[in-house]
Amino acid sequence: MWLIVGLGNPGLKYYKTWHNMGFLAIDLLAEKTGITIGKSKFDGEYGKGKIEGEDVILLKPFTYMNNSGISVAAAAKFFKVQPSHILVIYDDIDIARGKIRVRTKGSAGTHNGMKSIIEHLGTNEFPRVRIGTGPVPEHWDLVDYVLSNVPEGERKAVFDSFELACDAVKDYIKGKYE
Repeated sequence: MWLIVGLGNPGLKYYKTWHNMGFLAIDLLAEKTGITIGKSKFDGEYGKGKIEGEDVILLKPFTYMNNSGISVAAAAKFFKVQPSHILVIYDDIDIARGKIRVRTKGSAGTHNGMKSIIEHLGTNEFPRVRIGTGPVPEHWDLVDYVLSNVPEGERKAVFDSFELACDAVKDYIKGKYE
């Protein structure tokens, strides 16, 4: 079984912000795989189904970004999912817009949601798909940037990266990255 987590913040206020790339990508993954995310538990919403013949849980933590680990650890414990089968999708300022990067493990960098997950799981050895937002613009504060809406002119490239993220999740489940 796999636990696929999309990081973001709940509420319409944050819907199209840079920090909600994980939520938006997992919504697309759910749509493409016919999995309904709507069951409330683990301080979030989840849905169960299959991807590439494997049982999966898709999870959107509603703890707000900086406390995502609470939700992820609770779901992992309940479903008895080992860290090697917890795949997290999230935004990353160190990757160019429209690009993704897949890693089997690693540090959180500047990402507080990932710091929370690492803290609550007690390990950084879990896979992740990082969606590029590009660097923080000059004279912008990091928090202000990641919580700002993706500009209309940037949305196509950014939203196209969600397709890449969905493909990467499927490839990871098939064993392409191990």
